[in-house]
Amino acid sequence: MNAAQPRLLIVEDDDAIRMQLKYALRDQYALTFAETRMKALALMNDVRPEIVSLDLGLPPHPDTAEEGLQALEDILKAAPTTKVIVVTGNGDRANARRAVELGAVDYLSKPIDLAEYETVLRRSTYLQNLETENAKQAADAEAAVRFDEIIGSTPRMREIFATVSLVAKTDVTVLVQGESGTGKELVARAVHQKSRRRHAPFVPINCGAIPETLLESELFGHEKGAYTGAHVQRKGKLEQADNGTVFLDEIGEMSLPLQVKLLRFLQERQIERLGGKQLIAVDTRVIAATNKDLKVEIAAGRFREDLYFRLSVVTVPLPPLRERGEDVGMLANVFLRQNCQQYRRRLQFSPEALGAIAQYQWPGNIRELQNAIQRATILARGRAIEPSDLGIPPLAAPPRTSLREARNRVERQVVVDALIRTRGNISRAATELSISRPALHDLLDKHQIDSKELRATAVSG
Repeated sequence: MNAAQPRLLIVEDDDAIRMQLKYALRDQYALTFAETRMKALALMNDVRPEIVSLDLGLPPHPDTAEEGLQALEDILKAAPTTKVIVVTGNGDRANARRAVELGAVDYLSKPIDLAEYETVLRRSTYLQNLETENAKQAADAEAAVRFDEIIGSTPRMREIFATVSLVAKTDVTVLVQGESGTGKELVARAVHQKSRRRHAPFVPINCGAIPETLLESELFGHEKGAYTGAHVQRKGKLEQADNGTVFLDEIGEMSLPLQVKLLRFLQERQIERLGGKQLIAVDTRVIAATNKDLKVEIAAGRFREDLYFRLSVVTVPLPPLRERGEDVGMLANVFLRQNCQQYRRRLQFSPEALGAIAQYQWPGNIRELQNAIQRATILARGRAIEPSDLGIPPLAAPPRTSLREARNRVERQVVVDALIRTRGNISRAATELSISRPALHDLLDKHQIDSKELRATAVSG
């Protein structure tokens, strides 16, 4: 088997046809053969062929396409990028069309015309190579704009990446601000991964998802018997993250009494477990995040100003997805590629879907985009994802302009330009436009143009 040759799996239960194809194709392809669906699936895992030639009439039901169509579904589920060519009985166009709907790239009828068969194989090989190259280019493009687990190419995102790189070299507290779903935890993880603490734990905690009565214990831990149900000693998140980073998400939801205790930790770098009497030194970096305006919360008396200043030594404001321009389409394609790989599907966005994705405001930001694409990957019935699959409005059609409206708009602009160039002189403008003065006056009336205003504009310009 030549490693440079395309790998071709031929699924055919007829010995004579297998022998014919073996001698015809052995110099061009690395060949493997299977007589049954189960043998074909085993070889898919072992050989990983780029191309499969599949006879739809397989045992135990060689007179129907039932087993072959099931084999097609199984093959594409196991390896969605594989190019499958189906071979059908003479005149069995219904099952051939069904196979194409399921994902086959082409079909041929028996008896096989060898020249036509080789042409289809060459075309399928070319398609496979083209898709492989496109996937590599997409991966390279993604890597070029990837910062840790964050993807972004806009100037604003590059500025955020630069800030993260700088702040990661220090141990200062960081406050990440942004709407829900903008990727605040990813920023916190990037700071941790690029810091000297990256080999120690990163411990996230959502301050808004835990009842106030339990949050103190979650953060600071408790001693055995500290309260009813505290049967054993337990370290809190701050202690668990010793030498690493704790990420306090939704910090704006924390109660004022607990804010006091957190402030004391940030000042002294010591904790005291609930029910305990011993101060424990903890070397934990704190990164907090909020979707609230903490200055508004301070003014309302819901957040301590001294804690705010302790947390916001460096503030990283994250833009909402609707303000990230070309990043939206790039993220959509990354999520689609990830989901197609996970759910073993071959899908792409229709032009209408790409337009709708760019136009939609995404109030839930990246999280909403990610969920919409995951749902569409699972539920889309065609080969292309449409706006309806994503659950977003279709691309708004541009306003229609009649030929008369377009002509009038151009005509008015030409007259205005001529009057500006001639400083509002009617005679000179008429000469320049190759029309009479009365005709120009008619146009001024028609388009409600005041030549005196244009004279003043030309003089001031």
